[in-house]
Amino acid sequence: MSMNYKTTGEFENDFKRLRKKYRTLLDDLDELKTVLEVRPLGAGKNFAVLARKKSVTIVKARLFCRSLKRNSLRIIYAFIRQSAAIEFIGIEFIELYFKGGKEREDRERIERYLNGVW
Repeated sequence: MSMNYKTTGEFENDFKRLRKKYRTLLDDLDELKTVLEVRPLGAGKNFAVLARKKSVTIVKARLFCRSLKRNSLRIIYAFIRQSAAIEFIGIEFIELYFKGGKEREDRERIERYLNGVW
């Protein structure tokens, strides 16, 4: 069974803005999805769990972008496991940013996501 994917409106805005700069971004995101199909929480030092709440785990991952060479983007997503109260199971992308332009993830956005959805 393949993973389901959704995006927040804020993520869509991040993606549109960065895609203008980094032409390979769509393919790079597809590459990440291939990894997430097998390991939804990722593996190794390129993935970090930021929060857990009931059946939701928020993960920050390094998104390798071929347009950027050595530098990379960061992507924040929610892995949603099966639960009686949840209709969507899969991964929802929350935030995407360039590490060189922003030091850390938007903690308020993550909190809004957790409080609004769960």
